[in-house]
Amino acid sequence: MRSPSVSAWGTLVFEVMSQQTPIPRVQPIWVQWMERWPTPADLAAASPAEVLVAWDRLGYPSRALRLRECAEAIATSYEGEVPSSYEELLGLPGIGPYTASAVASFSYHQPVPVLDTNIRRVLGRVLDGVERPPASAPGRVEVARAAALVPADGDEAAAWNVSIMELGALVCTARSPLCQACPVDEVCAWRAAGYPAAPGKKRTQAWAGTDRQARGRVMAALRAAHQKLEAWDEDGRSGLGEGPRSGLGEDGRSGLGEGPRSGLGEDGRSGLAEGPRSAVPNVGITMEQALKAATLPGADPTQAQRVLEGLLRDGLVSQSPDGWIHLPR
Repeated sequence: MRSPSVSAWGTLVFEVMSQQTPIPRVQPIWVQWMERWPTPADLAAASPAEVLVAWDRLGYPSRALRLRECAEAIATSYEGEVPSSYEELLGLPGIGPYTASAVASFSYHQPVPVLDTNIRRVLGRVLDGVERPPASAPGRVEVARAAALVPADGDEAAAWNVSIMELGALVCTARSPLCQACPVDEVCAWRAAGYPAAPGKKRTQAWAGTDRQARGRVMAALRAAHQKLEAWDEDGRSGLGEGPRSGLGEDGRSGLGEGPRSGLGEDGRSGLAEGPRSAVPNVGITMEQALKAATLPGADPTQAQRVLEGLLRDGLVSQSPDGWIHLPR
């Protein structure tokens, strides 16, 4: 992802995906995205539902919608080319200081600091003698000091940022630093101070039982429903093969429950459009199914309703007039 052959767009997509998500989980999804949407214009032409399905289980799916908005802005305001300046990058939807600096440095070799967690940890240990950086975003003093260390030459600046980032990822790690293999151990203030531990225990983000887990279950159910519709071929029959149709009944109808079939007719075909099946909006799930998906064992009885309302408010799901819940179209 840092190879010179990777486009600025590829770098931008990777950096957005990598926010709060481990790189091993990001890499296969990033490859699929770049094969499917190699340019901002390609992603801008995709529907929000397609983008959310392709996001899979990377987490924080709002990032996917913001990335699509970013692609639209690049396609319309920058003739499809990712801007090179930090200020212009920062003005794009969903792009914060870190992503803007990463694209400016790695893709355009602008002499700007790239303050990710790894670089902040290395600089904090070497210069300040602290185990880890503050949990808050980098302040002006921290940014200014990092900027003063970055070489003025753009190529050297990019190499500097990558090198410090790799040092933090492979050697100066958060939990088990390999200080005996560190190339800067002799000038490390943290080593000189005897490796003092940071005050307080680092807080880890909970998952089990949280609204995030419940939201993820609803999104997974909606992705599955959308993928079922995508499997329908041009004559309205399932293209999933013979036998059980992964939620489709024996007669080819949706097995998602009795009641409204979100546009599926009595013969199991969609009545939403006469053209190619690729133009047919996704099928959804009932409100009852959505609430069931959002209900976690032993959870607060109000959590499921709160989660669903939050998803609707965030634009990650939509509700049709007949009450069905579906991905935004």
